[in-house]
Amino acid sequence: MEQSIIKGAGRPISLRNIQVEDDFWKAQMELVRKEVLPYQWEILNDRVEGAAPSFCMRNFRIAGKITQKKKALGNAYEEPTPTFRGFEVLPEDMNHLEDKFYGFVFQDSDFSKWIEAVAYSLMNHPDEELEKTADEAIDIVCAAQQENGYLDTYYIISGMNSIFTNLRDHHELYCFGHLTEGAVAYYQATGKDKLLKAAMRFADFIDSRFGSEEGKCKGYPGHEIAEMALVRLYEVTGEERYLRLCRFFLDERGKRPYYWDSERTEKHTQGERYQYNQAHRPVREQDEAVGHAVRAMYLYAGMADAARLTGDASLLEACRRLWKSTVHEKMYVTGGVGATCQGEAFSFPFDLPNDLAYAETCASIGLIFWARRMLELETASEYGDVMELALYNTVLAGMALDGKSFFYVNPLEVLPEACHKDERKFHVKPVRQKWFGCACCPPNLARLLSSIPSYAYTEDEESLYMHLYIGGRLTKEIHGKKVRLQIESGFPWSGKVRISFEGEEAFMRLALRIPGWCENWKVNGTEGKRTEVKQGYLYIEGNWKNTDVLELCFPMTPVFLQADERVRENIGKVALKRGPIVYCMEETDNGDCLHLNQVFPEEPVEEGSVQIQGQTFPALIAKGRKRKREEARELYRAYREAEYEKAELTFIPYYTWANRGENEMSVWIETAK
Repeated sequence: MEQSIIKGAGRPISLRNIQVEDDFWKAQMELVRKEVLPYQWEILNDRVEGAAPSFCMRNFRIAGKITQKKKALGNAYEEPTPTFRGFEVLPEDMNHLEDKFYGFVFQDSDFSKWIEAVAYSLMNHPDEELEKTADEAIDIVCAAQQENGYLDTYYIISGMNSIFTNLRDHHELYCFGHLTEGAVAYYQATGKDKLLKAAMRFADFIDSRFGSEEGKCKGYPGHEIAEMALVRLYEVTGEERYLRLCRFFLDERGKRPYYWDSERTEKHTQGERYQYNQAHRPVREQDEAVGHAVRAMYLYAGMADAARLTGDASLLEACRRLWKSTVHEKMYVTGGVGATCQGEAFSFPFDLPNDLAYAETCASIGLIFWARRMLELETASEYGDVMELALYNTVLAGMALDGKSFFYVNPLEVLPEACHKDERKFHVKPVRQKWFGCACCPPNLARLLSSIPSYAYTEDEESLYMHLYIGGRLTKEIHGKKVRLQIESGFPWSGKVRISFEGEEAFMRLALRIPGWCENWKVNGTEGKRTEVKQGYLYIEGNWKNTDVLELCFPMTPVFLQADERVRENIGKVALKRGPIVYCMEETDNGDCLHLNQVFPEEPVEEGSVQIQGQTFPALIAKGRKRKREEARELYRAYREAEYEKAELTFIPYYTWANRGENEMSVWIETAK
């Protein structure tokens, strides 16, 4: 038997080595570049009328003034003592702001995610004006940094005496993580290291305060992401101390006695706690996704990073268990995770309510981060399938088609009246919002969409892995030779993919994900190459030359999905999916009272089109029926068989809903008997 050619899926391909020409994704990336980034810069500077104030850049400017004052006064400067007033610190009078910190305690991270998105955009499309704006923003941020390297505006403004004393609730390490992610990206995009050096100084200061050595703090982040960021900082600098600090945070998390108990005035002596922060048990002992969904995704991604770099088998096994819990028990059909608004958290297994769903946009973005990192550990198509599902559905639904309004919450069923009148559903919005006081999702969206090729393609020395089929020109160097690939993709509307080879002849291994939603796929052009299918990937290896062309076909047949019987909300219901796209019904196309509709899932589904904001989108037309409303208005009456009238039910891509004003929406629909 020949030795398997299967192994982990390498590292993300540099954005410099791929030029996106895909009609679908180029439009998304251009939307971010032309509309989202400028709009968000205005938001960060509180210059958009009608939008919730950010205070982000204002806080950095105030912190910069204080830093300069400290330098001038030296030891004569007296630090105020901050009082923790909850996550959000708001002004009493918007017309008379003082030189104080305003906004959420993690407001700094909005800049960091924005600058990261800018970096990816500059790699894809150089823009002198955008880069100039970014450099000026970096100057403002770096001016706030303390001489010891500390850089968090809440404590710089409110008083440094209490730094790192409330790790569970304050977000210093979270803000550090996002700052570092943005700094590394900007350095890689432009070669400018001012922000990178600031992030390194902050990391060095944290390293001087935290660690296993005697006298150092044994705490860890309340909101994870520092773990991922430290890995990234290690990989760009080669400094081992950053990887050690990442492992320290992972190793300390969940140890008994709980470190966070020492931060609280109330004392606990027994019982498992801190599930909300995934700190109830040591990370290697965790087997169920619990707590705040975004925090969980960031932690699990950091665990996967550490497992890859250290070869820690116990961390990998924990990641596998947590993946199974997340994807097989707690994920919506749209790729959303985090079912309850209580704590923006996971609920118990198979509790996936549609109208109460939280499914935060950031949580699905985090799921994509984690999925790619799992692919870097082991090449299995399930990770790519989930990455694709979350991306094309929940993530894209988080932003309006014009890029100027956003969803924080992504429900699967909406009755606008309930959103306005039922406090249990106040978290669900029937239309996207211009901005949020807690604005983690919009800039997170921008940084993901700007860097999407690095999730589509990964590589190692002799291999190129295609996880998402995004068209463009890709260059790969193999043993000093440059191979160029022209990729033409019809995704997400057509499953046809064409890969043409250019450049020098070279030996290369291609690994192509076979989507889990496709059964009868075909490939042409593999003559003379060795092929193998394993764990949902087609491996093709051999010598490639200019005349070589691969043609793939992944038929996209509409299919009705049913949920596991343990998902009580969806018994007797189906959801419609075509290829990677989940579809939904809207009132605009089907009339009100969507709950009265039923579909015949065994009848053929026809393809049509619908106009939304001047764009044409594929629609699916299914045969169904609608229950007639009785004239009698008794609240309760004797049972008699309902009457129905025939109906053609129109389904639109889930991510396009709520772009035509307030109206009902539903992903799941009852089946007709």
